[in-house]
Amino acid sequence: MNIGFAPFLPWPVLSALAVLTLAIAALAIYRRLRGSWIRALAAFALLAALANPVLMQEDRDQLTTIVPVVVDRSLSQDTPERAKMTDDALAMLKDRLAQFPRIEPRIVEARDPAESDSPSTRLFAALSSAIADVPPARIGGAIFLTDGQIHDIPGVNQQLGFDAPIHGLITGKPNEFDRRIEIVRAPRFGIVNDEQQLVLRVVDDGKSPGGTAAVTAKMNGDEIATLQATPGQDTPFSFKVPRAGNNVLEFSVAEVPGEVTPINNRTVQLIEGIRQNMRVLLVSGEPHAGERAWRNLLKSDASVDLVHFTILRPPDKQDGTPINELSLIAFPTRELFVDKISSFDLIIFDRYQDRQNVLPTIYYDYMAQYVENGGALLVAAGPEHAAGNSIALTPLASVLPAEPTGQMIEKPFYPRLSEQGRKHPVTRGLDGSDTEPPHWGRWFRSVDVEKPQGQTVMVGADNSPLLVLNRVGQGRVAMLLSDEGWLWARGFEGGGPHVSLYRRIAHWLLKEPALEEEALTANAAGRTLEVTRQTVGDDPGPATIKSPSGKTQTLQLKRTQPGLYQAEKHMDEIGLYQIANGSLSTLVHIGAIDAPEFKAMISTTETLKPLAQKTKGLVTRIAGANGGVTVPQVLPVRGAVRVADGQRLTIRMTDETVLKGINSLPLFAGFAGLAALLFAFSATWWREGR
Repeated sequence: MNIGFAPFLPWPVLSALAVLTLAIAALAIYRRLRGSWIRALAAFALLAALANPVLMQEDRDQLTTIVPVVVDRSLSQDTPERAKMTDDALAMLKDRLAQFPRIEPRIVEARDPAESDSPSTRLFAALSSAIADVPPARIGGAIFLTDGQIHDIPGVNQQLGFDAPIHGLITGKPNEFDRRIEIVRAPRFGIVNDEQQLVLRVVDDGKSPGGTAAVTAKMNGDEIATLQATPGQDTPFSFKVPRAGNNVLEFSVAEVPGEVTPINNRTVQLIEGIRQNMRVLLVSGEPHAGERAWRNLLKSDASVDLVHFTILRPPDKQDGTPINELSLIAFPTRELFVDKISSFDLIIFDRYQDRQNVLPTIYYDYMAQYVENGGALLVAAGPEHAAGNSIALTPLASVLPAEPTGQMIEKPFYPRLSEQGRKHPVTRGLDGSDTEPPHWGRWFRSVDVEKPQGQTVMVGADNSPLLVLNRVGQGRVAMLLSDEGWLWARGFEGGGPHVSLYRRIAHWLLKEPALEEEALTANAAGRTLEVTRQTVGDDPGPATIKSPSGKTQTLQLKRTQPGLYQAEKHMDEIGLYQIANGSLSTLVHIGAIDAPEFKAMISTTETLKPLAQKTKGLVTRIAGANGGVTVPQVLPVRGAVRVADGQRLTIRMTDETVLKGINSLPLFAGFAGLAALLFAFSATWWREGR
């Protein structure tokens, strides 16, 4: 309650009148005039009435005390036992707080951000967001319902923004145990088929059962090794990168009975396979216009080591030239096709024919074995392939996909993609192929063949086979049944995509994963899973996704191009996913491999203890007997919390109020003010009358 003023005249005017009245009263009193005191009192009573004093009383309500309750819903809490403990404890805590009407709980559930690819438990960030609109004086304390694995705990000397106790109600059980595996050091890139090494470690959190742990290693889903690791010690592991491009190396440690969760018993390392310089043997049967097209393409690629021979003088040629006057290099047939044949990644026969004594017949058999054992062979054929000395008449014919009829097709034609070719990644989407006729130049001859094996991806005149791809054993063979690709290289009638075509053929022969006609690949962009299915067949149907927790779901694939089906989906879980479609399967890791959330899964009271001790809070486990939970009682206190209570959750009650209104009473209003003025002036008149 206090007194205010609502003057009828401005304060400067009232101040001037007060000074004038005071001067006159002082002068009258100084001269001892009769009634000076009474007149002065009457004048000041009039000034007081003009100042209009008002008696004011504020109407206030007591504000509630805000108590944020931060509930940990992170992945480490996502076990059936801890989830139930959290729900039961939250319900019990709400009942405890509801007993005090002046306590207002503010429940905040802290979950892993949906877009985060490196999940972590950030409870203090959730707390800051929850109390951003609350004055610090109204916060009575903060209660964390968690397993104790918190990754954004401020330092003890950092300011929290309020002065109230921090309490921790810890889920889980004491003496928990969990086994996990992590990769300590690993290469990010590796040369294909070269020995690589990484270091892994099995970690036992909590009381270790001792002994060794069995670790299974898989490369791209195929098991490659089993090893024994001692928990807590680094374990080296050697392996080879099997292919170029993305490779997933997965390690899993056997589950131990009683551990918290098996979700962190697996880890992966993504390794980009780099193919060492490809060794290519190019054998040209004779000089011709298209010979340099292959040579220039291969020489322009820095990753290709090219060995090129052109047969200029076969052994049976006799023209009387003395040997000492010849500058030709003898064709090292034994060294190339016997001693070092396995060192070549790709062998190309460019218009080569089986001349007498150039290659012994047995060497063609060696080449056939080379292909069946995983080698790559490309035959760029011309008129020689339809002649009587064709290599199709040698033992190499066992791996060739097309047998010549002995005839050449001599007519102009536009090379076109077949139905399979529109779907096959070697020819799909070639520049100029989407028009009719194709937007490229014509060729004029091709080798006529019987019905080929494998896949005919390009056709020539009268839909005759032009480019045939086939698998033989573990290797691959391609046949280009025309020698006029050089017309595209020379720009005839606008040219054509010879560079793209030749390069794709070579990389398909070298088993480039991106050019597999039947392939299932998956990539991760943050939390988004991108699935791609390549096929030369019909609609492959939906893909099946198996999450790290073992849940399965289907994903419908949509056709985006001929032979290409794609889909993407946002994933909720972090970890290694297995995607399958038909007989194909692949692996992909969603999110960061070393996410903090999976590094420690056992519950702990130690992380919150320093803050609780500083703020006089309580950290306790809530696990009770018989699988139940126990939540401490709530203790409201006034003023600063000076002593921690080891059994109860101390809440500092606020003294903050809110102003609802002000009741005002003018002191000179009504009959009371009028009576005071009349009394003052009546006293003046009475004194004058004596």
